[in-house]
Formats: sequence, structure tokens, C-alpha cells
Amino acid sequence: MFTLLAAGAVIFSVLLFVESRRIDSGPDAEDFACSRVVDRSPDEVASEARDWVTGEGVASWGGGSTVLCCGVDELQPTINLCISSDGVDWVLDERRLKETGVSVLTTYGPSPAVEVAYSGGREEVGGLLVELKESVIEIPQDSKCIGYGDTL
Repeated sequence: MFTLLAAGAVIFSVLLFVESRRIDSGPDAEDFACSRVVDRSPDEVASEARDWVTGEGVASWGGGSTVLCCGVDELQPTINLCISSDGVDWVLDERRLKETGVSVLTTYGPSPAVEVAYSGGREEVGGLLVELKESVIEIPQDSKCIGYGDTL
């Protein structure tokens, strides 16, 4: 009886741990490209080790200080800041940055889209995007960000 109770306690503890590290998946996370993005994601980002998490098309580093989610909704044209980093265009969600202090960037052009949420310093975002380049570069970019000078 004691062995059965101990085994049940261990299983319950493991399930609690797994649930506490679960990250919600994007609506298109089952796309094969998302599994490639996660497989190609580095072991370390922003000097933080990769976390063990569950969820389709997701990765996390530093206890959730950086979270990557593939298969999120693709962006429509926007006036938000676009950052081009090593051939990948990322759009900063300025509203979420103001509300939460978290830098949330979503690829612009690739399908499926990839979102990265980073709660560290804003000056570190550029380096973070360079570190994640190899994860997302294989998704073809169908459209690119344009600036005011591109429209004249």
C-alpha cells in the first residue's frame, strides 16, 4: 500500500512540474516548419540555458525570460517598429512593451510566423535576434518590412 501511495505521489509531482513549465502553442504550431524551428533553436540565448518545457512549437530559456513560440498569427501590415536582423524582419509589439515591459517581436513575412517574448533589457534585443537567426531563417519570407523611404 505504501509503495502505491509513494508511486502516486511521484507521478503527481511530475505532472505538477510538467504543467508548471507548459507554454501555450500558437494556432499553427503543428506546421512542420515549427518543429524545425524548435529543433534548430540554440542551447543558450542571452547567456541563459534552454529550459525544459512542453508545448508544440515552443522553446524557452532562462526560466522563461525568453520564450519562442512558432505558429502564431501572421502579422498584417503595421506601423510598429520593424527590425531587420540578418535577413529576418521582426516587428516589435509596442503596445505590449508599454503595458508589460516585455519586448515581444514577431517575424514579418515568414509563414508560419514566430514570436519571441524577452523580459530582459531592451538593449539586448538585437543580440537575441542574431542568436535566434538560425532557428527561423529557413522559413521563406514572402514579404518584407518597408519604411517611409521605400514608398516614395
